[in-house]
Amino acid sequence: MSSPPSPAAVAPPQGAELDPPSTLAGALRVFEYCLLTYRRTWRGSVVSSFLNPALFLLAMGVGLGSLVDKGHTSGATASLGHVTYLQYLAPGLLAATLMQIAAFECTYPVMAAIKWVRTYFAMLASPVGVTGIVLGRFLWVAARLLMTAVIFVLVMALFGAVESVDVVWAIPVSVLTGLAYAGPITAFAATRENDAAFAGLFRFVIMPMFLFSGTFFPISQLPPVLRPIAYLTPLWHGVTLCRQLAFGHATAVGVVSHCGYLLAWTLVGLALAVVTHRRRLVV
Repeated sequence: MSSPPSPAAVAPPQGAELDPPSTLAGALRVFEYCLLTYRRTWRGSVVSSFLNPALFLLAMGVGLGSLVDKGHTSGATASLGHVTYLQYLAPGLLAATLMQIAAFECTYPVMAAIKWVRTYFAMLASPVGVTGIVLGRFLWVAARLLMTAVIFVLVMALFGAVESVDVVWAIPVSVLTGLAYAGPITAFAATRENDAAFAGLFRFVIMPMFLFSGTFFPISQLPPVLRPIAYLTPLWHGVTLCRQLAFGHATAVGVVSHCGYLLAWTLVGLALAVVTHRRRLVV
């Protein structure tokens, strides 16, 4: 009678993905970990979540906006929809801010969990698979964006930058805008050996989109050769829909088309993130 195999003979290789009993259960465990970790730093992020939109709206919307609004008499701001610059800027800045937060949450924290702290490898030693890790992180990013969006809309209301009660629907739209970047950036972060590429990502991708995707001025003011590029960015779709909702001008066709585009980026990015994480984490 043959002896039973030793534990070492049946143990999975190091870094191998265990078969999770439930991907959703694993994702919720990862989300819980992120939430418990956030308990140590939430005070600072909540303060900055109030201060950042308040200072930006004060400087750009009220300060610079007072100069822009003087152009109403000459028709210079007709392309803004005949609203104050503060009212024009605020919903676009909401979507753009959530894009930046999503980009940060999906770069350095992902790199830390893979290479520096190696948290993901510890998770793989439990009944949590790669898909659960990616989905759990994605759920946390969505929750982080939702908290910021709610605070931002409250600050908009305090500044008098809200034109319609439909602005509450700009909250989920802005969250979806952030998630449209979260997936692809998470997938990209999992392929990096160090954080050197993140500086280029923020400098040459995130910041140009922040400036030239309709947040601060209409796309029609861009050179004709750059307009198609701006229209293809997820941020333009998020900014446009948030602005339409804030003004109460959104249509069913517009909501479906813009949200469909953002959702496509989100799902494709999420699928790519699972692929790149599996290649990086599973030996």
